Amino acid sequence: MRVVICHNYFRERGGEDQVFEDELELLTSRGHDVATYVKHNTDVAGLGSTVKAAVGTPWHRGAAAEIEDLVRRSKAEVAHFHNWLPQISPAGFYGARRAGAAVVQTLHNYRWVCPKATLFRDGQVCEDCVGKSFPWPAIRNACYRDSTVGSTFVTATLGLHNRMQTTTKAIDAFIAPGLFIKNKLASAGIPEERIYVKPNFLTRDPGPGSGDGGYFMYLGRLAPEKKVDTLLRAWRLLDSKAKLKISGTGPLRPMVEAAAAQDPSIEYLGFAPDEDLDELVGGARALIFTSGTYEAQPMVILETYAKGTPVIAGRLGS
Repeated sequence: MRVVICHNYFRERGGEDQVFEDELELLTSRGHDVATYVKHNTDVAGLGSTVKAAVGTPWHRGAAAEIEDLVRRSKAEVAHFHNWLPQISPAGFYGARRAGAAVVQTLHNYRWVCPKATLFRDGQVCEDCVGKSFPWPAIRNACYRDSTVGSTFVTATLGLHNRMQTTTKAIDAFIAPGLFIKNKLASAGIPEERIYVKPNFLTRDPGPGSGDGGYFMYLGRLAPEKKVDTLLRAWRLLDSKAKLKISGTGPLRPMVEAAAAQDPSIEYLGFAPDEDLDELVGGARALIFTSGTYEAQPMVILETYAKGTPVIAGRLGS
């Protein structure tokens, strides 16, 4: 099969980037003819570039034309989209369709019903925009990157494409990594019969870990929706000789660094390289997953189970 895979990399690497790379590797290894269309948010630097990317969010004509050309040249039968914000935009779906490809999108998050994509605000789950054709509460609350301007552009994008019925007229099928995200987005208007559940996967077996390191592990973004602050408060309440190792980066990094400086039982590892994570996760007594939002299917949990390490998580979402 001939496939074009499209993805806009995030500024801070996350699970969606990993899934994109894993699916590319799997398709290629099985003999499929795969071409990629990739953008990087790290390329959007400076005021001029940021404004240009924001303005193009509702309809990025250049990306649509490039995708259409790539699909035609590669004679792709399928165009598979992962993240489209902000440098691809939903215009990419239309470009792929004009070139004759079936269009598929993986639903990594809740972007179609939430400009912030996480259904999380002010420390808790928020569904204020779910079901609204124009999700205006996101502008009032400056949900996207705490920016009223940025939130306006992303909200306008969703409003425009809800009006254009893009999810029904420009996308043939959606892939959801789990039932929870499928049901949530179907209840908000995405045609349920077009959403297919296909779990995320690992491309290799890392082998079992020892579990004898005597520490607990947190691995992920240091962001409010991940409830890192809750983890640190809970850790201070424990009367335990165990250690807590934290790996990741994000806006709450200063909080984690301060906690590690004050408490010798907490060790902040920074952004640990992949080659170290197998040993770290495998040696842990358990991974602590404190996310306070509706996760889709976190890769870190799959990677932890592959090492035979238990997971302590909140009973929320998937």
